[in-house]
Amino acid sequence: TGTGMDDATAARIFEPFFTTKETGKGTGLGLSILYGIIKQHGGMVTVSSKPGHGTTFTIHLPLAAEAAAGTFDKEYAPAAGGTETLLIAEDDPAIRRVISHVLRQFGHRVLEAADGEEAVEMFRSNAATISLVILDMIMPRKNGNEAYEAITEIAPGMHVLFLSGYPADLIAQKALLPPGAAFLQKPVSPMELLRNIRQVLDGRGERADG
Repeated sequence: TGTGMDDATAARIFEPFFTTKETGKGTGLGLSILYGIIKQHGGMVTVSSKPGHGTTFTIHLPLAAEAAAGTFDKEYAPAAGGTETLLIAEDDPAIRRVISHVLRQFGHRVLEAADGEEAVEMFRSNAATISLVILDMIMPRKNGNEAYEAITEIAPGMHVLFLSGYPADLIAQKALLPPGAAFLQKPVSPMELLRNIRQVLDGRGERADG
C-alpha cells in the first residue's frame, strides 16, 4: 500500500546496502537478507510494483516430500545463569526489555543502553563492575563495532557478545564484526542466549570466524 517503485529501483532492491531511505534511516540489508534466506531454502521471491500502486512480494518455497526426522526432539543442556553484571546495547526497546528480563531472571544484574554511544558512556561509568557487553550490530550513533572499539580502549580484553538479525557470512563479508568475536544471529532463544553468555564468560564462546 506504499508509494510503489519504478523499474530501475525494483531491479536493485535485493542488492546489499541499497536503500532509498535517507542516510541513517535504513541499512539496505532487510530485503537482501530476505532474498538470501529464501534462496538457501531452495525458493525464490518475485516483486511486482508500479509508482502510485504499491508493491507485492511473492515468495515461493518448495514443498517438503516428508517431515524432517528429529527436528523437534533435540535435547539441550540446561542453561546456566550467573551473578555477573552485563551491559546490553540494543536500539529496539521490545527486544532489549525481553533480553534484560531473561538475564535478570537468571541472576544477572543488567544495565541497558538504547544505542552505541549510550553504551560507551554507560560502560565508562561502570567499567569496574561489568563482566560482559552484549552489542547489537546495527544501532544509531555508534554501531556495534564502533562501540566495541571504544569499550575495549577503556577495558582491553572485555568480554563481548554481538547480536544481529543479519547472517554471519554477510557481516563478515562487510567487515562489520571484529575478528574472532562471539556472535549470535537473532532471533535467538533465551536458553541459547544464556548458554552463549556463559560460554563467553568462561572463555568457551564460539567465534564467528570458526
